Amino acid sequence: MAVAVGRIGHEDRLSFVDHLEELRSRLIVCLLAVAIAFGFCFWQNHALLQIVNAPLAHQTQKQVQAGEGPLGATYAVQQNTRALALELQAAVSALAHPGSGATPAARATLRSVGARLDGDISRLSAPARGNKPVTLGIGEPFATTIAVSLMFAMILALPLLLYELYGFLLPAFSPSQRRIATPLTLAIPVLFAVGVLFGYFVVLPAAVRFLENFNSGQFDVLVQASQYYRFAATILVAMGLVFQVPVGILAATRAGIVTPRQLRHNRRYALLACAAVAAFLPGDIVTLALETVPLYLLFEFGVLVASVAERHERRRGTLTADGPGE
Repeated sequence: MAVAVGRIGHEDRLSFVDHLEELRSRLIVCLLAVAIAFGFCFWQNHALLQIVNAPLAHQTQKQVQAGEGPLGATYAVQQNTRALALELQAAVSALAHPGSGATPAARATLRSVGARLDGDISRLSAPARGNKPVTLGIGEPFATTIAVSLMFAMILALPLLLYELYGFLLPAFSPSQRRIATPLTLAIPVLFAVGVLFGYFVVLPAAVRFLENFNSGQFDVLVQASQYYRFAATILVAMGLVFQVPVGILAATRAGIVTPRQLRHNRRYALLACAAVAAFLPGDIVTLALETVPLYLLFEFGVLVASVAERHERRRGTLTADGPGE
């Protein structure tokens, strides 16, 4: 079983074998956590695939309604068939009327035909569905499902993985260093989760909209499942890492690499860097603004936290220096 956080003190001296034993225990816990998360995600793989497919389906629905691409051609045939079925239903309804001159037997037959037409028209009235990723190999659906399940499993198990890593490295820190490392470690999974959500709801839909509509009139775009999921995972993980900016700023200031005052003085360069990161991601001018603003706010939040930590450290140092003289 893994050694609990805080059980080994900074002054304790462990042998190399003891360190290996603790590392082995923590690795077993991490593997079990990933395995359990993977089992849950594979069990719910249909829901997870729908979640990942939703941005693609939503952004391509208008193309399908306009008759573009293979699904658009099928939807156009569906709408033409529905229109024809409505006209046929009107004719059947007129012939089935008692005053149409048709025999009772013919009217009864026409009424049954009209009932079947009602069901057909109801099915043909289904709204357009957006594209789904396509698979090209016999084993690709299975392999893709495994990959998506593993991706979500790693995201779900990330807090415990970081907890075990923190517990293994904690004894190497002095008490003062531990006060700095603890909030940093706790903030990493929270910021990563927020970054993933931002990537899913803002960046990924914008990227899909831009790339799917680029020269769409010249191509019949078929999105391969493995490439799409790799693209989506790259965006989500990249956003999760980009949202670690406050942690990086706090770590850099606490290490003495840079000061909060220097960061505040160079805000314009930070704004340009945020805009450059947003411009690197696919999207239009509106998407550029939507992506730049949160990134810059993360920079300002990191500078604010670093400033507060610096003032707190300076105040504590002053109190410690004044202590012996009182």
